[in-house]
Amino acid sequence: MSQSKIRIAVTGAGGGVGQSIIKALHGTDYEVVALDGEVLGAGLYATSRSHVIPYANSPKFIYKLLEICKTEDCKLLFPGLDAELPALSKAAKQFEDVGTHVVISSPDVIAQSDDKLKTYEILNKNGLAVPHTVDMSEVVDEGATLPIYPFILKKREGGARSKDTYLIKDEKSFKNVSQSRINLSEFVAQEYIDGDEYTCGTVNLDGDCQGVIVMRRILRDGDTYKCFSVKNEAIESYVRKIMAIIKPFGACNVQLRLKNNQPYAFEINARCSGTTAARALCGFNEPKMIADYLLFKKKPEFNIVEQTVLRYWKELVVGNSTVTELEKTGAISNNSPVPL
Repeated sequence: MSQSKIRIAVTGAGGGVGQSIIKALHGTDYEVVALDGEVLGAGLYATSRSHVIPYANSPKFIYKLLEICKTEDCKLLFPGLDAELPALSKAAKQFEDVGTHVVISSPDVIAQSDDKLKTYEILNKNGLAVPHTVDMSEVVDEGATLPIYPFILKKREGGARSKDTYLIKDEKSFKNVSQSRINLSEFVAQEYIDGDEYTCGTVNLDGDCQGVIVMRRILRDGDTYKCFSVKNEAIESYVRKIMAIIKPFGACNVQLRLKNNQPYAFEINARCSGTTAARALCGFNEPKMIADYLLFKKKPEFNIVEQTVLRYWKELVVGNSTVTELEKTGAISNNSPVPL
């Protein structure tokens, strides 16, 4: 690996988002330093330099990342895990002091995007179509009215890959879920929109949305496993309006459903997406465009190709001695990494 390449740190190398960022940066003029809390995170063995880091809830999390970014001379850091976003956003200035720009939105944007009720309220206030959403704590404590069946019951904050998400078809299914061990006060009830589902990627720099890619998707176990890049002016315009309202920085993902040609956003992730690599294959490489702009002031350029992307399992063989080395030292370097 050429030492002239600029290094970019990517967290969550063992998960879908982190690996997708790594894939998007593979073959570019950037060298990825992969970071993850688990020794067996696959992405750690697919880059030239890797480190095991503390979990986001550890008091050593920020300190360790600062140490690595300074030692490795990383110019940028892309977060790959939702749990890391609040801490990294608050510590952005500390990273700047060691020469690393964290590609992350402000703490307010992170908190707002993670809160599905706040997302609903701000988009609804600004006149955008959005599934009617009810705070379940008000239903439990104050007897507020539930949405009309069917509706989606999901965690108000957090949640990923459809975890803690329930399709409530009728009173019986609601009773079954409410009698389980979940704390309903931590949930929201969201109107179910029966239509095709889309995941939309954006690049946001200097307060403006610089580009949007729209992808229809098919899910399996909460993950996109088939997606189709499409050109849809109604969805693109809708997504741009959302970006103008919430003002994120860097990559921001909008999940929505389309019914009668009307988009309804049901979730916003102020970070890169698990479909980042698929988008790069379709001509919209978010991490590279962001890096090129922040490091070289190159205006984002893209040419989206309408095509189908099919995702599948792939094996990555790692020598036991390499795993042992990472366990013992917490870091490895690899002159000939096998790409994901």
